Amino acid sequence: MILTPEVLLVGAVIGVGILHTVVPDHWLPITLLARQRGWSRAQTARVAAQAGTGHVVSTLALGLVVWLAGVAVAARFGHAVSLISALALIAFGGWIAIGAIRELREGHGHVHVDANPSQRTALLLILGSSPMVEGIPAFFAASRYGIGLIATMAACFAASTIATYVALCVSSAAGLQRLALGKFERYGEVLSGLVIAIVGAVFLFVPVF
Repeated sequence: MILTPEVLLVGAVIGVGILHTVVPDHWLPITLLARQRGWSRAQTARVAAQAGTGHVVSTLALGLVVWLAGVAVAARFGHAVSLISALALIAFGGWIAIGAIRELREGHGHVHVDANPSQRTALLLILGSSPMVEGIPAFFAASRYGIGLIATMAACFAASTIATYVALCVSSAAGLQRLALGKFERYGEVLSGLVIAIVGAVFLFVPVF
């Protein structure tokens, strides 16, 4: 097969979509909540697909900013959104942990996500709003080849990103659900919140991709 510029550009967005998604701040929060709330594989896959879709939409929106305002402006915008997303993960994790501690003090059991949909909505907004800044130059370079290539790249990026989200979340959640925490099970919600907050802090100070 001849590796034309068009093929290379499509391959680039597929590769970046996969590699960007495997960074833990994208899928680990979903995995932790799925394990703690006892989501089925279908529920986990649905939430992962929703987060992946949001990620794709935010990236394509950033691509529009590139076209309208230029690469420099789009890069600043994208990095600002990534910073806000990291801070939001810290706040979200703290929210989960503090709420769980209050529930334990009041003698209640865990609050499942179906009874508290605001937590799932908040998580999806946080994870879905962070664009893939590093993939934007490929879309920018594809502009010379026409809208057909850009549309193909967008579709391939969407498919690879969402599929990676679903595969990682479902497989890792299934593994965690088989893990018995023993006496720590009572504090699983607190620990999940703390881990999510730590993930946000790590990617706040040590950005990856």
